[in-house]
Amino acid sequence: MTESILRDRDYTIIMAQSLANPVAPPPGFAQRWLTAQSCIIDLAQKCAEFDPDGITLYVAQQTPTEACAFQRYEPITVDTFETLVGSGKPPQAVQLAPGLQMALDDYFQQKDQGTAKANGQIILVLMDGEPKDRMAIANLIVKATHQLEADHELGIGLVQIGENPIAQGFFEMLDDSLEEAGAKFDIVHTKILSTIESDSLATFLLDTLID
Repeated sequence: MTESILRDRDYTIIMAQSLANPVAPPPGFAQRWLTAQSCIIDLAQKCAEFDPDGITLYVAQQTPTEACAFQRYEPITVDTFETLVGSGKPPQAVQLAPGLQMALDDYFQQKDQGTAKANGQIILVLMDGEPKDRMAIANLIVKATHQLEADHELGIGLVQIGENPIAQGFFEMLDDSLEEAGAKFDIVHTKILSTIESDSLATFLLDTLID
């Protein structure tokens, strides 16, 4: 499978930054996103190369009425993306399932309407910690796989920002055991952002579809 499968495809990025525990913040927590910013922008740039009419972005934030909500921006360029990185007030804890549900609903609605791109979609989730709705996330992904016609139609890349062994364990479980949980296809690939080389971003995106 070549890079051609990465083209004629929509790209969605979900930014799920959270606030550090004010009582006992992990070492270096506050600097994680700042340190990772250039790598995140490089990743967005690569997505934009394959999706020139604009990527979709969801940003987790705390609102006056919700502990964790997602603001959607579409379509955006890399320049716009750069201004949005770190925007808003991150929630104390991330409930990822609502944002992922929005992204999946949007894709399947486009598919039903015949407006989805021929090769499908890739959804990248950038997180710095453990989501608080693990079971809901797993169930949501498993359900989504049964709406797919092929395993390379939809890829979900879970990209970890910084070190978090608990989050990494959950991500790896989704990566390695999704079919055991009842999924039709294995559509999840996980990676720690700092281990993705700038010259292998396309390989990472391909692995999201075929690894």
